[in-house]
Amino acid sequence: MPNESLFIGLISGTSLDGIDAVLIDLSEPIPQLLCSQHTPYAPSLLDRLRVLCQPGNNEIDSLGELDRQVAFAFVDAVQSLLSEAGLSANDITAIGSHGQTIRHRPTVEHPFTLQIGDPNTLSELTGITTVGDFRRRDMAVGGEGAPLVPAFHQAVLQSPHQPRVILNLGGIANITCLPQTGTDPIKGYDTGPANTLLDGWIAGHQSVGFDKNGDWAKTGNSIEVLLLNLLNDPYFSLAPPKSTGTEYFNLSWLNSHLPETPIEPIDVQNTLVELTAITVTNAIEREGFSTADTLVCGGGVHNHYLMGRLQHHLPKGKVRSTAELGLDPDWVEAMAFAWLAKRTLSGLSGNLPSVTGARKAVKLGAIYPA
Repeated sequence: MPNESLFIGLISGTSLDGIDAVLIDLSEPIPQLLCSQHTPYAPSLLDRLRVLCQPGNNEIDSLGELDRQVAFAFVDAVQSLLSEAGLSANDITAIGSHGQTIRHRPTVEHPFTLQIGDPNTLSELTGITTVGDFRRRDMAVGGEGAPLVPAFHQAVLQSPHQPRVILNLGGIANITCLPQTGTDPIKGYDTGPANTLLDGWIAGHQSVGFDKNGDWAKTGNSIEVLLLNLLNDPYFSLAPPKSTGTEYFNLSWLNSHLPETPIEPIDVQNTLVELTAITVTNAIEREGFSTADTLVCGGGVHNHYLMGRLQHHLPKGKVRSTAELGLDPDWVEAMAFAWLAKRTLSGLSGNLPSVTGARKAVKLGAIYPA
């Protein structure tokens, strides 16, 4: 018999750095992280995903194959996680699988979002009931389909004593503004690019996957003309609800804003850090949370230079890791989709209309029985 409190969460984010897999115990108010693994995509799969994630490469056969291929990679991640934890499929209630986003288009005439990693294959090959396809139900009731993690933030991090901001620094940065526990609505949205541009730029100029600690960016200088060009993008002044992805903020977008006068690559990297810090700060101030503590999760929490710039722009509050409240910052997103799977199986809603703009709260996703 499955342990009714044990769930697995799976997600691969917009940075495409691989699969985050977590095993959590949901029997307590603060989920307990029992086991976690990060599995990079195989280089051949990663190359095909990068192509598919960019507009103009919507080849149907490739989409169909990658849907299954990503599912196989998720299956391997689950089996490796169970092996490390010393458990079997029979011990797990369900998997909550976000999948891999390959396109997010909330503003077109007929909005859509698309995640691959076939839940049918995942359920069949792991022998574990799987909940997947979380985002499209929110869109069906007029929402943006993102972000969905703020409901998890509210459940485990909202305080009756003080307001808080939860900042996820993934490929795209997003915030959740949590007022003190009460009747005020939760606000949250994507603020703009984070690791997707930082990682992409340094990869092209230093042949490394990311800027460790932000050390490369730290030695450069912010270029005012470039920063102003980037900040003038209409997305940043767009009123919420709003969400975005790498199909919008990518290296092509960055290159289109570079001035004709050549700029040192290291200065571009520094400017990109400043772009993320300022756009996050502007969003937090817009919601009236500039004096609240900002709790950071996602890969960007390890970019010490970026964390320092955030603290510089938010001097009235403390910028710190979610680890200080008992949530490992590297696994918050994956934990959230395990939590959302439990909500779905319990017949409970998982979206926050005040965040996504949906007409109502709904049960998210579809259930794929073992």
